[in-house]
Amino acid sequence: MSVGTSSAPGTHPAGRPPAPCRPGDLAGLGIGPDELPDGLVVADEHGRVICFNAAAARITAVPAARALGQRLDDALPLEDLDGRRWWQLTDPYGGLAIRVGQPERNLLLPGGREVLVSARYVRTRRRGPVHRVVVTLRDTEARRRTERSHAELIATVAHELRSPLTSVKGFTATLLAKWERFTDDQKRLMLETVDADADRVTRLIAELLDISRIDSGRLELRRQPVDIGAAVGRHIQAYVAAGQPADRFLLRLGRPLPALWADPDKIDQVLSNLIENAVRHGAGTVTIDITPAASPREEEDAGTSVTVSDEGPGIPEESMNRVFTRFWRGSKRGGTGLGLYIVKGIVEAHGGTITVGRAPGGGAEFRFTLPVAAPAYLT
Repeated sequence: MSVGTSSAPGTHPAGRPPAPCRPGDLAGLGIGPDELPDGLVVADEHGRVICFNAAAARITAVPAARALGQRLDDALPLEDLDGRRWWQLTDPYGGLAIRVGQPERNLLLPGGREVLVSARYVRTRRRGPVHRVVVTLRDTEARRRTERSHAELIATVAHELRSPLTSVKGFTATLLAKWERFTDDQKRLMLETVDADADRVTRLIAELLDISRIDSGRLELRRQPVDIGAAVGRHIQAYVAAGQPADRFLLRLGRPLPALWADPDKIDQVLSNLIENAVRHGAGTVTIDITPAASPREEEDAGTSVTVSDEGPGIPEESMNRVFTRFWRGSKRGGTGLGLYIVKGIVEAHGGTITVGRAPGGGAEFRFTLPVAAPAYLT
């Protein structure tokens, strides 16, 4: 079964060549079909292609000039995933007169390239003959990348959860079964391990929630006045209390700093991640510079810049553009590879920017700049 009536390729049944897409075709919106991001193919009442926009030509690798005037099934020889010719199955110009189109589905172009296709049947009157068939095409590559990213996230989460949960289950089962056989010190050691593993699971769940909120644009900020110098000082004190030498950290404060309104918990999360990366993966002195800077927002003059650098091996040049992507790891020393992705999301949610480069001492240098901002009720 073919679509429409037959006539010489490249000609209209009335003897006129089909008109190309025109900028005025889209209901006077001032844009033409070639400016649409999706592929657009329109066939007339005879099944001949009268519009084949630039995106359709790119997706199908068929020049518009060659497609115009062809039968729809020749210009778009689509097959379903079972190898059946799609136009023969759907028969847009025949069949029930109440049909309005075809929902979006995965179909194959010649060569096996997969595309997302949907169709709309336009009738001049109810239950009348089809006047136009409007087809939209979408490349599936972006969707495939998203699906792969989700699959990687699920695999990573499953892997990261398995280890602490196995430990928790093993220790609790052992304690319940053989409680009397262990000394108090042994019980304390096992319970401390269970507590640490539970914290690890909690952190991972928190990371997943942050990623979900960042990806959906629902990351909520509770802006308050933040003393960024004091916040960095608390992190340094915590590392010194945990056994790091005090002279490993150098905090330099530029004055005067503009008043900073930000979410203190989220900023603590950013600082914790960046300083931990410098301590764990870097070497030598970890330097934190806090200085006034130009705001990343055009309408504001003042901003605050924080730079965290170390004297370690640094990040290879070829990896710089992947540092803030999901699952990137600077080394094999643990971690989910989600931390810097979350850091970037938090900074950008504040209206700020973050960059990575090479420090003067040769290590990694992370620099983020935040606008001074203010809570909504003060603006």
